[in-house]
Amino acid sequence: MEVILKEKEAGDWVYRGEGAANLVLSYIGSSPTFIGKVMRIRKASRNDSLTEISTSPSALTAQERYLWKDVDELISSSDNEIASQLFVLHVMKPLLGSKFVDAGMHVQVTRGFFESIEKNVILQRPAWRVDTAQVDMRCDYVLVMSDHSLFDHGNLESSPCISVEIKPKCGFLPVSRFVSEETAIKKRVTRFEMHQALKLNQGEISLPSEYNPLDLFSGSKERIHKAIKDLFTTPQNNFRVFMNGSLIFGGLGGGAEDTNLCIAKAFEGALKSIVQGDDGLCTENFLTLVAEAAHDSGVLDRLLEVQKLDDVDIEGAIHAYYDITHQQCMVCTELNKDQMKTYAPLHSASLDESLKIVKDYLIAATSKDCSLMICFRPGKEVNLGSAWNNVYLESTKQTFDFKVHFIDLDLKRMSKMEEYYELDKKIVSCYSEMIKMDQGWL
Repeated sequence: MEVILKEKEAGDWVYRGEGAANLVLSYIGSSPTFIGKVMRIRKASRNDSLTEISTSPSALTAQERYLWKDVDELISSSDNEIASQLFVLHVMKPLLGSKFVDAGMHVQVTRGFFESIEKNVILQRPAWRVDTAQVDMRCDYVLVMSDHSLFDHGNLESSPCISVEIKPKCGFLPVSRFVSEETAIKKRVTRFEMHQALKLNQGEISLPSEYNPLDLFSGSKERIHKAIKDLFTTPQNNFRVFMNGSLIFGGLGGGAEDTNLCIAKAFEGALKSIVQGDDGLCTENFLTLVAEAAHDSGVLDRLLEVQKLDDVDIEGAIHAYYDITHQQCMVCTELNKDQMKTYAPLHSASLDESLKIVKDYLIAATSKDCSLMICFRPGKEVNLGSAWNNVYLESTKQTFDFKVHFIDLDLKRMSKMEEYYELDKKIVSCYSEMIKMDQGWL
């Protein structure tokens, strides 16, 4: 019998956090179906009309259906939530590896369930998130998946566990010949660092992050360790830690403040039940543990390979987008004749070539914006026959089982290509202006 969550079940789900597009809740009830699960609920802008119901037979536009024509289930989906789940299942899972991706399942819910959830979580949500978005009442499904901050599907009795959620962001500098002279700084400075300038300028952060994605994706244990330490120092919304599924470090629904002495001391104390070490060293040992697992698992190499499907940059992909949509290329209208020669090969490409460029760009964009969840539990010894990976922490002589999953692999919409292009220009422009004004950025 199909499960339908109703208003009375809403109290069994508690706020875990949120991103730009979704709320995340974890289950605290007693139903075997949902123990050890988390739920993702789509949000809608408060400017949207929540009474508007789509009558389209497909969640995708006609052009998107052509773009993803090789994925039959995706193009026939009539619901955005289901389309996103099918995208993860049929596109991202084969690319990133089936053992690292959980596509989840859809569960039907009533409007009363959503209304109760909206009331229950509003006090836990950051005020600025509440002001901009609410539960999307137009949906009648939620996405339910395993809580990857836990081992053994929520069985906490066997041994405690600790997990870290990392947003790696883009791990390479573009080398595309379609990056213009005006934006050539992108070939020397990471998008993450430039985006920090925009966030600083818009008041979203008070200080730029010390994190450099190139360190995390370097393949060097030392640089990976540096990246993890920098994420811990300036976590923003890129680094969170959970103990037995409960948040102990980082922000719930937005960015976290920089790690001060008080925060560091509280975190050190929380770690002692799992990670050994003299006073002040539990945190250092934990960060080493995370770096070792991230390196040994090989998932960063997998992720970087998918990110690099974007080999033309948005400055190239936008031209292919206009060809697919049969629109006048608005970028070319602003170029002189010499500049247009650079992009002429894109406009003379076949339709299949243009489709591949845009598809690869969107897949790469998903991989640049996903999260990595690494979950640990103490192990007795290295067991080569174990279903889990093992890492040995030399400093404490401890062995840990660990598992790794990618989460937040959302479908990026072709209809937003112009927005992606404009955001890219804005990020580069803001960074360049801040350097010119010498606002203490460097």
